[in-house]
Amino acid sequence: MKEFQEIIQSYEFAKSENLSVALATVVQVDGSAYRRPGARMLVTQEGNLTGAISGGCLEGDALRKAQTVIFQQKSMLVTYDTTDEDDQKFGVGLGCNGIIHVLIEPIDLSHPENPIELIKKALEKREVSLLISVFSVANSKSEQVGTILLSQGQNQFGDYTRVHEEFLPTLQSEIKYFDASQNQIKSFPDSLGQFSVFFELVKPTVRVLLFGAGNDTQPVAKLSEILGMELILIDGRKNLASPTRFPQAKKIIQGHAEEVIDQIETDIYTVALLMTHNFEYEVIILEKLLTCLIPYIGILGPKKKTEKLIERLESKGIQVSTDNFYAPIGLEIGAETSEEIALSIFAEIKAVLNKKQPIFLRDKVGPIHEKG
Repeated sequence: MKEFQEIIQSYEFAKSENLSVALATVVQVDGSAYRRPGARMLVTQEGNLTGAISGGCLEGDALRKAQTVIFQQKSMLVTYDTTDEDDQKFGVGLGCNGIIHVLIEPIDLSHPENPIELIKKALEKREVSLLISVFSVANSKSEQVGTILLSQGQNQFGDYTRVHEEFLPTLQSEIKYFDASQNQIKSFPDSLGQFSVFFELVKPTVRVLLFGAGNDTQPVAKLSEILGMELILIDGRKNLASPTRFPQAKKIIQGHAEEVIDQIETDIYTVALLMTHNFEYEVIILEKLLTCLIPYIGILGPKKKTEKLIERLESKGIQVSTDNFYAPIGLEIGAETSEEIALSIFAEIKAVLNKKQPIFLRDKVGPIHEKG
């Protein structure tokens, strides 16, 4: 998500300076690669890069091709075959053992629904959107259709006119019945022009409700910014919960627990971190969070503290389900300092949101990334 944010920022700057740009998007990967479909890189006419489509191996070549796209104003599909033993042709030994298809599109800065404007619109609301990119591996030397559509709830934005007329009903049907569980790449028969479609889910930015403005939560705030998450800081101590101490916070809510609970907004892309070191404060907050649809509630402190929190709530007749409780908070990585604890917290959050069981990657059977 941070990559989207940085690309949008660079795009806005390019618009203000009237600089021509192109957008490179990984749309399909066969085998192993450093980045997966959806990885993006913005290229300016001057050769400035924002984002990445690989671990640094392909960017130089993609930059040159993107500048060609900017000059010709025609989209292209570039294929990098890193299964070739002679991968020195890209200037470095890649060692990825995969085939990477990259769609490179010129961006019309004046068009209100160009690919980056569609991404901006996808991020405006806290709901999952579907971004559609059409390309053809079989006809890779031809001009590509590109990123054409954003489907968001009952609304659609973009331009269908570049899609082959015979293919349009098929595409519309696929969008209508799309299983919004993961990204998908689908190919369609020769009679339809051998098109492939990258169906990409654009999810809302993860919102972090950080309860606690002590010194130990400052690394949490910093890391949330590095990861591109939206931080909401909540604490009753006005001298601690301040923009000076927490410049990363999008919003700071100050007040007693009873005062702040009605200001808390949650959804399935929101996580809550209880790090106030104030038992009575957290009892009230936790009671509120139990009524919210939220996938992760992390509670700092020993198990006995959480048990006492639950006991207090149950003594009030409140039924407590701990399915989304992560207490003590964080993964076991031997963390000691507040910075290390912050690292363990966000590693756990990432695992929970992606429904992953943390393991050493060396012990994983098969490729690191699932297909799609």
